[in-house]
Amino acid sequence: MAFTIAIDGPAAAGKGTISRAVAAHYGFAHLDTGLLYRAVGARMLDGMDPVEAAETLRAEDLDETTLRTPDVAQAASKVAAIGAVRAALVDFQRAFARRAGGAVLDGRDIGTVICPEAEAKLFVTASAEVRAERRFRELTGNGVDTDFAAVLADVKERDARDMGRADAPLRPAEDAVEIDTSDMAIDAAVAAAIAAVDAALEESQT
Repeated sequence: MAFTIAIDGPAAAGKGTISRAVAAHYGFAHLDTGLLYRAVGARMLDGMDPVEAAETLRAEDLDETTLRTPDVAQAASKVAAIGAVRAALVDFQRAFARRAGGAVLDGRDIGTVICPEAEAKLFVTASAEVRAERRFRELTGNGVDTDFAAVLADVKERDARDMGRADAPLRPAEDAVEIDTSDMAIDAAVAAAIAAVDAALEESQT
């Protein structure tokens, strides 16, 4: 069975955690599409042309341990605004989405651009302040020297770039179920996501 779950949302809203939990719950494959853009951004920081980096991206470039830095996150947001980069990565994502056994993809334009025909679509969001606090705790917990004001400014800057770009701006699909995690524990957010997917699964079988 090919069943695609598209989960979109801004940085630090919780979509990655929710996506991994949903994929584990259903036994589906999971792709964090943001890693594709982080990998391209990292290669750009190393001096490579971003379009060339996207066109030659390999699975071994998706090493999450080296791609979770603030510099790479900013670079990822910048290369994601380049139409030719997005185009180079579309086929990879779409092929993954329709793999047998089901797939969960999380990103910023999965339900709107990459997989508009996805059987289930979620949009996970939270206030900028809540997301900045989460990211601040994550960064300082990993030994990064920063302050909350700088992280909040970074979150807002990235939101503006992601939502304002001409090509595939960040926005919920018209038929996406929106989950605001600002005041939700992760268990409750995951439960809400699973309930939404269960409803979509039931609908797809009728």
